[in-house]
Parts: sequence; C-alpha cells; structure tokens
Amino acid sequence: MTVPDDERFARATLCHIAEPCDRLLGRMVQRFGAVGALDAIRAGQAPPGFVSGEPESRRLDEHMAWWRVRLPSADPEADLTVCAKLGGRMICPGEPEWPTQLDALRDRVPYALWLRGPADLRYTCLRSIAMVGARAATSYGTRVAADMSAELADLGCTVVSGGALGIDAAAHRGALAAGGTTVAVLANGVDRSYPPRNDGLLAEIAQTSLVVSEWPPGTSPTRLRFLVRNRVIAALTKGTVVVEADIRSGALNTAKFARELNRPVMAVPGPVSSVVSRGCHRWLRDGIATCVSSAAEVMDTVGRIGDDLAPEPRGPVLPRDELEPVTRRVLEAVPGRGAAGSAQIAVRAGVDLDTARSRLGLLSAAGFIERRGQGWRLPRAPRKGSP
Repeated sequence: MTVPDDERFARATLCHIAEPCDRLLGRMVQRFGAVGALDAIRAGQAPPGFVSGEPESRRLDEHMAWWRVRLPSADPEADLTVCAKLGGRMICPGEPEWPTQLDALRDRVPYALWLRGPADLRYTCLRSIAMVGARAATSYGTRVAADMSAELADLGCTVVSGGALGIDAAAHRGALAAGGTTVAVLANGVDRSYPPRNDGLLAEIAQTSLVVSEWPPGTSPTRLRFLVRNRVIAALTKGTVVVEADIRSGALNTAKFARELNRPVMAVPGPVSSVVSRGCHRWLRDGIATCVSSAAEVMDTVGRIGDDLAPEPRGPVLPRDELEPVTRRVLEAVPGRGAAGSAQIAVRAGVDLDTARSRLGLLSAAGFIERRGQGWRLPRAPRKGSP
C-alpha cells in the first residue's frame, strides 16, 4: 500500500505539532485520517460529532489551541529532507515497513515513525524481545543483559531497547557483539544522540540495525517523552524482559504497557540485597512477571509453541544413572561403610539371591563395588593428595 503524499505530509506535520500518545488526536486521525485531523486543527474546530460532553470538548479546545500555536513552525518537507540526508526515512501506518503489531495501541498508535538504519522494521520485529532496566545498573545487571541479548541474537531474535545508559546499552551491545540486530527506540530525533556517552553505540546501531523515533529530527528529549516512547518498545515486541529495576522505574513503565497489550512480562532476579532489583522482585513475588535466567527461558515464554521450548535444567549425568533399574537397586543396597553379604544385599534390594549375585559380579567388574572379606561395599574415595 502506498500512502498518498498529502497524508504523509500531514502525518509529518502532526509529529511536529503534537506529542505522541494523545488519545484525542489519535481518535481523530483514526476517524478522519491525518489530512482531516490537520484540517480541523487549522480551522480550530473539531469535526461535527467528534466529541461528546462538555469536559471532553473543553479539553479538545485546549489541545487545539496548543497545536495551532506550533503550526507556523512546522516544516514537514524540511524534516523529511533532513532525515533523508541522514540516510533515514519516515514510515506511516499501512506502508509495507510498518509493523502491524503497533496497531494494538489503538488510539495511541504513532502518527508516523522516523527511522535511521538499513534494517526493515517490520521484518526485524517479527521475532523480537524488549530488554529494559536500570540506567544505574550494576556489573551483575549489565553482564546478564549483554549475555542474554547475545544469546537471543544467536537464536535469531531482535533485541529492542531504549538506547539509554545501563541495561539498555548493555542489551544493544550484546546483540551487536553476536552479529545480531538491535533496535533503539529514542525519546528524541534520530539525528541526536542521547545520552551523549552513547554516541558511538547509537552510530553503530544506525549503521547495522535501526534507530527509531516518533519525533522528527531536531527534537530534544524530555522526561515525559521517555515514558511515552516506552509503549512503542512494548508494542514492537513479543515480550518484555526487565533486568534490574527499582520500585519506581521507567523499565517497569515499559512492562506495564506490555501487560496492557497482553504481551508476556519477564524479570531477571537479582541479589536479594540489591536496591535496583526491588521492582523485579516485587513483580515476581506478586506473580506479575515470569522469572527468567536465560535466553532459552525467554524464548520458551514468548516463542512458537513446540519450537522454542527451553530444555529442562539437569544435573550432571553419573555413570550409575546409565544402569538398568534392577542393577541400580542392587548397587543402592551395597553399604558405603563396613560390608554386607550377598544374601543381605538381596533382601535390601528386594531381589532373589541368584539375581543379587549376578548383578554384584557385574558391578564389581565395572568398578562400582569392591570385595571386603566375605561381603561387598562401595569403594572408598581417595584422600586429597594421595596418588
């Protein structure tokens, strides 16, 4: 589907004059298209029958006034030109690269998305996981995020995060180190690196994967914009993993959006004394999040039924585990201290004497037991330092 030029320009204008996640404007765009919504803003009057009731009408009038104040500064053609010079592009709902899972946001769907990077956003996010967490992350948290992201990349999964310091940066770096794809969803224009310390990281993501924003080039981040963009991180992905988050955390805000969208929420447990893991522990205790400790467990939670099951954790396989059941019962009846005769072992194992004698012979030949006078016993473990 090709979006008409007037619709694309209208959406680029809306990105400049209005903040994302405005449900009034979202509903207006859904009903009348971006061109119809922009015409109503220019006229300063909502389309007939759009709002019902005085409180909502008054709120829309306030929003209309604010959007109209910003209209003279909007230059969608210049924004699109700047983005193109960066090697970027703007995509709109209905276009081939638009991820349809974003439509689950309903009246909070982005007006458009600004992209920078070679990857295809829709294809990239078909199999994707959001990984978020504390900016003030511990070495434990950054190691877990990087290792898990690298493992997810090896499994062919895209890692989506917010490009921030701490867990976000570790998640992006882990995916890149494994040669995988990662998507950074920013709270500012794709032409700006924030925080500045991640300039090199975001440049590398833009070269190999994707940097995404709802705001046109030149836009600076604000605290509210960080919270608003979190819904896009949650909506783009199959599920959200939280690695380190305190009780009040932007990472948990992303997880809350995921819950609203009925997407799985997972949390990595931290040390019980860790302040930055209190939010994860609270959600695990309350049954809100699923406990995960590996990429395999993440894919088991969100993957295709029957295709992405995590293997059951097992201890080491011991030689005695390979014995057939009757022989193992006889072995378990052999004492570790002292010695027992064949008849005594037969009674303990619940087998007849001939069976006990034959199995004891096999166990002795295999080195599982040894003779002690007229009886049998388990061999002693060699002492430390003995040859």
